[in-house]
Amino acid sequence: MIGRGSNFVMVRDYSPQSCARGRGLSQDPSMRCPRTAIALAVALAALATLACTPGGRAESAGAPPGPGRGSGAAPVPVAVGGVVQKAMPLDVRVIGTVEAASNVAIRAQITGALTSVNFKDGDDVTDGQLLFTIDHRPLEAALKQTEANLQRDIAQAANAREQAKRFSDLAARGIATREQVDTSRANVQALEGTLGADQAAVENARVQLEYATIKSPISGRTGALMAFPGNLVRANDTAPLVVINQISPIRVAFAVPEAQLARLKRYMALGDVYVEAVAPNEPPAVGRITFTDNAVDQTTGTIKVKGTFPNSDRRLWPGQYVNVVVKLATDPNAIVVETVAVQAGPQGSYVYVVKADQTVEFRPVEVGRVVGAETIIASGLSAGETVVTDGHLRLVPGSRVSRKDIPSKVTP
Repeated sequence: MIGRGSNFVMVRDYSPQSCARGRGLSQDPSMRCPRTAIALAVALAALATLACTPGGRAESAGAPPGPGRGSGAAPVPVAVGGVVQKAMPLDVRVIGTVEAASNVAIRAQITGALTSVNFKDGDDVTDGQLLFTIDHRPLEAALKQTEANLQRDIAQAANAREQAKRFSDLAARGIATREQVDTSRANVQALEGTLGADQAAVENARVQLEYATIKSPISGRTGALMAFPGNLVRANDTAPLVVINQISPIRVAFAVPEAQLARLKRYMALGDVYVEAVAPNEPPAVGRITFTDNAVDQTTGTIKVKGTFPNSDRRLWPGQYVNVVVKLATDPNAIVVETVAVQAGPQGSYVYVVKADQTVEFRPVEVGRVVGAETIIASGLSAGETVVTDGHLRLVPGSRVSRKDIPSKVTP
């Protein structure tokens, strides 16, 4: 039996002499000196040599010290940024769609054969420019016929007036009857009515003849041509001959949340409200708001607004999606940090502020609004402070930090 302190290990005597004395006499299998018993003895002897603490806890040589037993945790590497006070725009950022200021689908108003097309697909046309010509010979013939009818009825009306005058003279001398006088006057009135109808027919024939030449009602850009010389076109056909879009000036339609409506109306009452439209890979185009819808869309909670842009450089194109920025005003003393510095937690937004002793402070903040990569802080920070912009996951209040050399993205 081997003992150390309060721990004891019992070791049987398995010497050859002991085995010889007990062979065949003991009923205990362990006394018959099998190889397993010898191995068990060796294992028990090794166990007895292990070092034990007074409380019974084994220690292995070279184990690392437990938490709190070292000289202190290493600083956490973080990226930091400054808190800046500067002027920031008060704006609304949404997605908009470019649409033509005016859109005209050209259709024929008479039926006939198309004789000429005076432009090409995609050409720019001006107001009053000749676009199409329809065969006008039948219309000219119809005009001449109505003019001839008018001349005939003019002559008949003049003859009726003379007859009425003669019957009036004869009636005054007692030669003609009163009935004859009344009949002659009725003939004059009937022929004067016919003259009016003839004049209207002449005007209608002239209008129909004008329809044989189709001119552009606006200045703009033409689309795909749908008819060519020799085609038979029909009056008010479903498919237009061509579509013209006015793109200078041009409009951008977008939806503003109803929560911003009161602010938008307030600034529009003070004067023009300017809006920027940014197309992909293009500099921003500047226009002004010219239309606000008369009702809020209840399905989306937004109101439709349109801005008009000069678009003299053709930067905007109908049907294009653009980023719209409605510039309402400018906040001259906004507190600004990088957007990545603001974190969201169960209690709301917060930042880690780096103090002078290179430890961090947990600071709840109230976010005003986000402008791209910058966030305006309504309360919780002051200009000149330093906040953590990267490395938040390893931080707790009071953690010691080491700064990375990463330039701040907030411009003063």
